[in-house]
Amino acid sequence: MDLAVPRGYLSYTANMGLKDEAHDFALVVSEVPAVSAAVFTRSRFAGPSVVLSRADAGLRRSRGMVVVSRNANVATGKVGAAHAEEVRRLAAEKAGVLPEELVIGSTGVIGRPYPIESIREGIAKIPTPPAAADFEAAAAAIMTTDTRAKSVHLRCGDAVVVGIAKGVGMIEPNMATLLTFFFTDAEIGADRLEAVFRRVVDRTFNALSIDTDTSTSDSAAVFANGLAGPVDEDEFERVLYEAALSLVRNIASDGEGASKLLEVRVTGARDDAQAKRVGKAVVNSPLVKTSVHGADPNWGRVAMAIGKLDDDLDIEPARVRIHYGELEMFPEEPDDAMLARARAYLAGDEIVIGVDLGIGDGEFTVYGCDLTEGYIALNSGCTT
Repeated sequence: MDLAVPRGYLSYTANMGLKDEAHDFALVVSEVPAVSAAVFTRSRFAGPSVVLSRADAGLRRSRGMVVVSRNANVATGKVGAAHAEEVRRLAAEKAGVLPEELVIGSTGVIGRPYPIESIREGIAKIPTPPAAADFEAAAAAIMTTDTRAKSVHLRCGDAVVVGIAKGVGMIEPNMATLLTFFFTDAEIGADRLEAVFRRVVDRTFNALSIDTDTSTSDSAAVFANGLAGPVDEDEFERVLYEAALSLVRNIASDGEGASKLLEVRVTGARDDAQAKRVGKAVVNSPLVKTSVHGADPNWGRVAMAIGKLDDDLDIEPARVRIHYGELEMFPEEPDDAMLARARAYLAGDEIVIGVDLGIGDGEFTVYGCDLTEGYIALNSGCTT
């Protein structure tokens, strides 16, 4: 089945020597001027790619992105900064755009400079102009330890929204997350796009956590070239949210070593911010994550995670309700039959933990995964 694609985008992918054989370089750019919005990691160790892109993000006229995978180019000093600037400049020349019209992303090993000579040689081979966009190839090229490429294609009236993302570890977003990019031919004003994108990011990528570790390279951006004409802005926000949520769920289920997607739905909070704190406390708890992995209906670990929020004095245990799926585990003590049903539910590959605080109308849903021996093996046995 042919996937819908937005009008007016070009792309190029190649191997630049960072992966054994697979492509590790991706360039996607609009043929015409575009408006954009972007958010980046708040890490104090942000890499040169983030620093460079963030400096130009306020212009809101980026036309696309260039990504180098398998090398974060972080903590590489003046050399790393110069390399990031050079890669963006050379890619922009091939794409026929200004350097400041490209968001540059880089992800992978920290503390190693680019193999700049091989990247220079590779960029020199890019045809001018690049070919029609192959978003699936770009999604594959930006992968690091991902086990599968992540992309989504959705229609919005006459326009199309395509999203691609990479990321399976070092994920506790503190802005946006990992690397994720959205391309659309919808016509929408820069101010409106910025507002919509930040709302969507907050409810999707900022609701995701794999292992509580905020990456030094997190970057998220959306590009809109307007070639499909105006769209209903409410529908556009809904479609962009749906696309982002699809990528978030894909990332969470592909978390390093993960065997299960974990969703924590918090309701009845004082406000949405409190609901988010509770959800993150639960989804980030190693004890909760390991109990989910082992299909152990130990709801006490969920209660423990909620209780860690000792500054939230309005959380009263007597008002709290805890569910595994539709099964209420607290406050009524589950009998053996209920525990057996809960154990069977937790053996599935998509788990929902529900928490109702009984305080107000605030709600938030967060996404993550279980914690397995595979995560330990992957992160202790190699430099990723």
